Amino acid sequence: MNADTLPTPDALRTALAGLLDGLPPKQAAQAVERLIANYRGTTPTGTPLLRDRSDVAAYAAYRMPATFEAVRAALDALADAAPDWVPASHLDVGGGTGAAVWAADATWAEPRTTTVLDWAEPALALGRELAERSGLPALRTVDWRRARIGTPLVLPDTDLITVSYVLNELTERDRGALVTDVARAAQAVVIVEPGTPDGYLRIIEARRQLIGAGLRVAAPCPHDGACPIEPGTDWCHFAARVARSSLHRQVKGGSLPYEDEKFSYVAAVRFAPRPVRNRVIRKPQIRKGQVLLELCTPSDGLRGETVTKRHGALYRAARDTGWGDAWPPPAAP
Repeated sequence: MNADTLPTPDALRTALAGLLDGLPPKQAAQAVERLIANYRGTTPTGTPLLRDRSDVAAYAAYRMPATFEAVRAALDALADAAPDWVPASHLDVGGGTGAAVWAADATWAEPRTTTVLDWAEPALALGRELAERSGLPALRTVDWRRARIGTPLVLPDTDLITVSYVLNELTERDRGALVTDVARAAQAVVIVEPGTPDGYLRIIEARRQLIGAGLRVAAPCPHDGACPIEPGTDWCHFAARVARSSLHRQVKGGSLPYEDEKFSYVAAVRFAPRPVRNRVIRKPQIRKGQVLLELCTPSDGLRGETVTKRHGALYRAARDTGWGDAWPPPAAP
């Protein structure tokens, strides 16, 4: 199989495979550890986190697969809620090496014009290099532009705007300004943050702004109302399975061949979406003869549902239902 026929996730892994050639493993691990501390921190930075090619190469090899899987899950949820809508243009704000661009390519097969904005030139350069290696036509035509995120941006009208793992790097004021900018310019907005309590709070505030700007929530929520989670008691987040590279194992230890990327997100649109009837917001608990589901619902807030063998086909569907899925499944009665 050549690069031109590889599915997008495999093409990404192939493009990343040689990224750390020549970079001492210890240096790569140190760069990743420092960058993770900033990524999970609470202090906004005034300079790009990715300073040079070594930083970018190490961090891309470590973080890009996880970002790709999280954003792809969010975009898949948007596509499910808007099955007749296909973006003809995509703007990735703060996109770095372009994980969201790869995720969009995995979600929609149709061609689109794509622009990535980021303030770290080394990240843009490496993103361009990876895209050229990809063998994927949509990635080879991406426009990589340098822009300081967090200052007023003049964004063109665009079908889809993604903002992934960016809000944490900005002050509260700049976060608000950015969400205002993307809400004005886009037909659909997808914002992804780490699946931490703080990341969830940033998503909830962005969600509030998007609704206030006239957009409607397409996912993950089955409604446009207030989040039913009581502040400080819990947070809404999901998980995406990520294959662990040798660099993952070196930095984090452990022997499992995968890890789960926890993320929070919101997808909002300017047209009428078809949100799920209910969303599974926790990993389903499978017991003998029953499946316990925790749901976010449009009218009953958060509620549990127990599906037993007596439910027949619905029980079998519940056993195959995952965290973040729609319930009941679209094909269910």
